[in-house]
Amino acid sequence: MARKIDEKKLADAYNRALALEKEGRLAEAAEAYREVLALDPEDHGGAEVRLAATGFGDTPLKAPGAYVETLFDQHADDFEDILVEQLGYCVPMTIRQRFQALALGPFRRMLDLGCGTGLGADALNDMADDITGLDISENMVEIAYEKGLYDTLFVAEVEEFLEESDETPFDLVIAADVLPYLGTLNALFQGAAANMETGGLFAFSAETLPEERLKGAGYAVGPHHRFGHSLAYIETGLKNTGFETVEVTDINVRMENGKPTPGYLVIARLQEA
Repeated sequence: MARKIDEKKLADAYNRALALEKEGRLAEAAEAYREVLALDPEDHGGAEVRLAATGFGDTPLKAPGAYVETLFDQHADDFEDILVEQLGYCVPMTIRQRFQALALGPFRRMLDLGCGTGLGADALNDMADDITGLDISENMVEIAYEKGLYDTLFVAEVEEFLEESDETPFDLVIAADVLPYLGTLNALFQGAAANMETGGLFAFSAETLPEERLKGAGYAVGPHHRFGHSLAYIETGLKNTGFETVEVTDINVRMENGKPTPGYLVIARLQEA
């Protein structure tokens, strides 16, 4: 039986933690975030990744599902305005441009992981005969559905969908702005391979962080509470799951407080087992 959350205590603790973090009082903020986790173990507010960002908590394997779902449900209506117009996000269109430059495609079946409101289908709808999308946020999927660009849509967590899917294999899988909410990439890469045709393409974006933040690890939580990955970790993970890297492009994933967020656009091809 689910435990009832004391919403007032939770809101007080969370707001206190945010204020302390903003003031740079990170040790005190960490204590408040631990209080948040005690009140809400499912972590709808992302206290675990915020603890890691402050340096007072271990790096989690991924952002909590409840946090990601809550975050995107809340911002679904203004998602495109914030991400595209305010933050300069254009990863799906960059994927299209790289496909055209490399003469890749057209594709029979495309899978858009973390499809959000449908920016991937907007950019690639004329390059794929059949497009399937999925997102953990029901509100996002409703907006994507209204665009009429997807043949099939699912409300699902990415890794769980890839593990359980019995869909016909895809010859294109994209994951634009998914990796910033995942730490370890093993399940993502293995799941993508399991749902693809041999020779199919996997295109995705990733944010990265300075080495002093990564400290030799493959991934870490950055100051804006998203995961950054090292290129070496990404390339090793792809190789270990049967992919050959086609191209890696250095990109600015988005603007954050007026500064570019460095990252990569990776295109990989699934090899024969």
